[in-house]
Amino acid sequence: MGGEGAMMAAIHSLRNNKNLRSKRKDKSFGFVSNSTEKTEYNLPTATPEKLEEIKMRLQDENKKRRIKQLLLLGCTLLTIISILIYYA
Repeated sequence: MGGEGAMMAAIHSLRNNKNLRSKRKDKSFGFVSNSTEKTEYNLPTATPEKLEEIKMRLQDENKKRRIKQLLLLGCTLLTIISILIYYA
């Protein structure tokens, strides 16, 4: 029966890939590691007032962005419809 060699090669390839995967877990890459050391960053604490201010600012920015998108969509649709009516 044909194909035994190809199947054996597939089995060996899968086994070799599994062996490589287990070795990759042990290595740490760059700044990413599994250590439990405390970092020395001095991050500011967020107050509820500051969080509320950020929330309001983001909501305003999203409203402005949504209005711009709707205006652009409306202009584009109006242009396409006018072109279709002109050539119809």
